[in-house]
This record gives sequence, C-alpha cells and structure tokens, in this order.
Amino acid sequence: MASLSDRPGLLKVQGWCHAQEMKLLKRNSVFLVGLLTLCPLLAAQEAGYWRALGSNARSITGDVSLSSEKISINLSTSYWMAQIRALTPAERSAVFGVDLNAPGSGSLYRLNIPGNKRFAHKNTLCGGEDVKWMATQTDGRTLQLAFFSSSRAPVLTQDALSNSDSTSLCGVFQYQH
Repeated sequence: MASLSDRPGLLKVQGWCHAQEMKLLKRNSVFLVGLLTLCPLLAAQEAGYWRALGSNARSITGDVSLSSEKISINLSTSYWMAQIRALTPAERSAVFGVDLNAPGSGSLYRLNIPGNKRFAHKNTLCGGEDVKWMATQTDGRTLQLAFFSSSRAPVLTQDALSNSDSTSLCGVFQYQH
C-alpha cells in the first residue's frame, strides 16, 4: 500500500525542518502576537474614569469617563461615539501642542452633543452649537479632549486651527487618571 506522501497531488512530507525557517516563523509569530496585543492596549489607554484637570475642564465638563463606544461628561450624561481614525503625531501636535516625538496616542471620534446641553456649573461645550467631533490625546496618565462643532471632519493642522474663520474648535480640556 502506498503512503500518503507517495500519492500524486500531495506534498511530500520531510522528516526535518530547516533551522532558519523555524527562527523566521518564530520571529513572525512573536511579532504578530505582540501587534495583536498592543492594538487594543492603545485604544484602551483612553478608556476609564478621568478627573478634570485645570479650571476649564472643572468648570465646563467636570470629570469624564470613556469607553470604546460612549463618553460620559460630568459623570451624568452619556453620548454614543464612533472612532473614525487614529491621529498622526503632527495632528496631535497641532491640536494639543505636544511634541512630535512625545509618546502617546490619539483618535478622532464622531459624536453628537446638543448645543443646549448644560454640564458642570450650567456651562455648554460650544456655546449654542452642537458638538460633532472629538479628538483625543493621551500618554496613559493624562488625557486631553478637543471638541469641534463643524459637520465636516475638522482639519487638524496648525494653519487650519490658527485661522479663526475656518476653525470649529470649541475647546481643549485636560484630565488625569
């Protein structure tokens, strides 16, 4: 009787493996596992309870809590949000003033917070305008949030943000764990 490896169309099985191929397979496997482990951790850096830091955050938003799908402002009202994309280091620098080489991550979210909604000390986020976008920046210990009122995605460059005629930036707020 013929063995399986003798049948046409089937690969012939060798009784040994090449050492370099095994090292490459092991290295690629470790890289893939590390990448799959790191991606959720970067998104998870924003999640959790954040205490307002600075007078603007304390007087307007109060403390916030973030999950993958919701933001709770002043720990009273929650709003659905959808992550659109990660921010580049240049965008994080333009919006939040962080160094281009600073560690951390950021994201752009789509959300809808009514302009008439009042939070801490009866303040609104953006005057009477609805908030449509939120950008985040975190290094794991501190969190910064920027809110935008434009119906179109904000342009996150230094030039666009410094032009008061075209910017829809409502405010930037800081928090800490």
